[in-house]
Amino acid sequence: MGRFIGPKTKIARKFGEAIFGPDKRFEHRNFPPGQHGQNRRGKVSEYGLQLKEKQKAKYTYGLLEKQFRIAYADAKRSKGVTGEVLLGILESRLDNVVYRLGIAPTRAAARQLVGHKHIVVDGQVVNIPSYRLKAGQVVGVREKSKSLEVITDSLSSHSASKYSWLQWDANTMSGKYLNMPERADIPENIKEQLIVDLYSK
Repeated sequence: MGRFIGPKTKIARKFGEAIFGPDKRFEHRNFPPGQHGQNRRGKVSEYGLQLKEKQKAKYTYGLLEKQFRIAYADAKRSKGVTGEVLLGILESRLDNVVYRLGIAPTRAAARQLVGHKHIVVDGQVVNIPSYRLKAGQVVGVREKSKSLEVITDSLSSHSASKYSWLQWDANTMSGKYLNMPERADIPENIKEQLIVDLYSK
């Protein structure tokens, strides 16, 4: 199965929160989708909760199952708390950093900008959204892409100073990836320990 390209509001309703960002349609229909969405009750099993949390993380960061498993395997091999390292790895992806810097309004838009060669890393074009950044690398907008409306509009409505692990330079339209973020620096509402428990079975 390929990447999900259907209605994002439906996915947000499935998890009960706007995981893709502000969504007016979700605000009006913030209950599970389907004919019996408003009346659905019943206890969810431990496995169900763990699976739901993994699916939420996958949709939030736009990963396929194989990509997510690779990220988890890398996190497990690394020093530190596996769940927290996993989120740090997901945050260090190029598409996510482009989104966090405000160059793109959503992660999907960031992935598209990367894929269409509008983004450079240390001055070189990189068109792989999953490219994992290392501390000290600089992510910027390609010179001929700096006037793109989607980029200028996004930057005008974004505060790049929100994240302590990123350093933005408005003059050059580029940002430095300082280090892998700590869990406290990641705003996503994801219970990473449930994902670790799921894969540990």
